[in-house]
Amino acid sequence: MGIKGFESRLERAVEGTFSRLFRTGVSPVEFGRKLVREMDGSRTVGVGGRTIVANWFRFALADSDFEQLADLLGTLRRELADAAREHARDEGYGFVGPIEIVIEQEDSARSGVLAVEARFAEGEGGLPPGSLLLPTGDRVPLGEYVVSVGRQNDCTIVLGDPNVSRNHAEVRPSGDGFAVADLGSTNGTKVNGVRVAEQQLRDGDEVTFGNTVMHFEAS
Repeated sequence: MGIKGFESRLERAVEGTFSRLFRTGVSPVEFGRKLVREMDGSRTVGVGGRTIVANWFRFALADSDFEQLADLLGTLRRELADAAREHARDEGYGFVGPIEIVIEQEDSARSGVLAVEARFAEGEGGLPPGSLLLPTGDRVPLGEYVVSVGRQNDCTIVLGDPNVSRNHAEVRPSGDGFAVADLGSTNGTKVNGVRVAEQQLRDGDEVTFGNTVMHFEAS
């Protein structure tokens, strides 16, 4: 499930401070468990018959617990978003918009108690969520605009790969999702190892521009 490896990844990310910081109060792994529980509990059938789940999550903490987590909020948000994506893939869930994680302090919250709120939040223009995962680990969000890929400086994603053309390809909204389109590049664009002129993208697809490999995430 999505929280598999969550605690160990977080521990590595904070370089051994994990056990020292969380002997008391709210443990970060509790965030992951509650996230998965909220996703499962929000299941409903969307247009086209696919099961969709909540994609916006707000975690409320007492002041003392929030202060304990302050230095790790960025890491925790990223790990929780990744855990949600993994759990959605494992269970075949879809989202109506990008995953958003909010962690806030709340005066009425009790120490050691983690409150969570979840809801459905549509993406820009009602489009489903989508992003390109770069080799660096960075994500480029997709929306109601064209994302250009190439070596030219005015491309949205500029690549230094000599096997990538100046204006190599585009990723654009298409139907109820996104498609990649080659722009007549010299070395081509591939989806899951197959060279394509234009291809609708599905969650987890491997997209190769020249020798540069990215992954499409529908979340």
